[in-house]
Amino acid sequence: MHSTTRQDPQLTQGLDREAGLRACQELQTRYEQLIEQQRLHWTGHFTLGRLLGSGGQGSVFLSSTNGADGFTLPVAMKVFSPLRYSDVRQYDEAMARIAQAASRIAQIQHDNLLDVHNFIDRDRIRVMVMEWIDGYDLRRLLASDFLARLEARTSPRRWRYINEVIVTEGPVHCRFKPGVAVAIVRECLAALAALHRAGIVHGDLKPSNIMLKRSGHAKLVDIGSAFPYNEPIRDRTCTPFYAAPEVLEVNVCTPRSDLASLGYVLIELLAGRPALPETMTFRELLEAKRHLPQRLHELLPDEVMCNGLLMNFIRGLIAPDPNRRFVDAESAEHVDQGAAAFHRQLVRGDLASEYANDLRVWLEELLQVEERAADH
Repeated sequence: MHSTTRQDPQLTQGLDREAGLRACQELQTRYEQLIEQQRLHWTGHFTLGRLLGSGGQGSVFLSSTNGADGFTLPVAMKVFSPLRYSDVRQYDEAMARIAQAASRIAQIQHDNLLDVHNFIDRDRIRVMVMEWIDGYDLRRLLASDFLARLEARTSPRRWRYINEVIVTEGPVHCRFKPGVAVAIVRECLAALAALHRAGIVHGDLKPSNIMLKRSGHAKLVDIGSAFPYNEPIRDRTCTPFYAAPEVLEVNVCTPRSDLASLGYVLIELLAGRPALPETMTFRELLEAKRHLPQRLHELLPDEVMCNGLLMNFIRGLIAPDPNRRFVDAESAEHVDQGAAAFHRQLVRGDLASEYANDLRVWLEELLQVEERAADH
């Protein structure tokens, strides 16, 4: 085999070679000193840019970290508000708990989990530095107006494909087609399995905390409510509408509680409307979740109801008794009535598609529509 390495006998040289060698030797000395000291010190500067979202814990901003030689990395920064805490001690204790959970999650390094870069203190206000995800959360993607704006920008053939394979109009908002919805849920299950193996529960799964990247893959975000499930805490946050019955009733959150929350999200994706009325009182919400498995026929379209495998998968996620749910996220993926079995059924019936690619192309189309709207 011939080598492609080319030796040039006429090397390019600076006019003052001696000066160049002296400067290089000085840099080499600094390099060796840095390695020997085994410590690095520098000051980071961030600018809070566009507001990405806000909630009960604080606000998330798009920012960037700037390095040497023009290096710039977009990051998301969550600034934790002290408003919900009665005193500084409570805030400090909550931040310590969040920091410990974030540190453990940062070490998992799973493709479907948010990457955490740092947890910093600025005048006693805590800030979490995270990866910025270029994409949309499911809550945004469910909005009917979001899909409607795409219709005018696509051909009739492409619009028909989107409605038959990816997403279509639902009773209240958009609804995802079963194959695509389960594909998203499967990636969430993979992220939950990694979290749970590390002894952590997410604690606040909902559409706005599941993002689709431009690659078409899902990411679980907002880990501010995550905690080690073997070290339960009393004062923690969640979204009651998506919380499992045992969380609402006795404030017990386990890995199976995360599965129930993911099940409620799946129903919303498939039904094109929330699984439960949003105007319910706390007690009504708890009772409605106990009877939800018996009401699925009122919510889900015929193409879902007629598939026994998919219905069993949904019931295995949302069973009111946690002992009747899937044992864990890996079981929800792999057992005979799990998500993978449903996709295998679609493959055998020649009804499957390349879900990640379908989502990637669709998201690109949505981003182009938004960019054009911004230009005008």
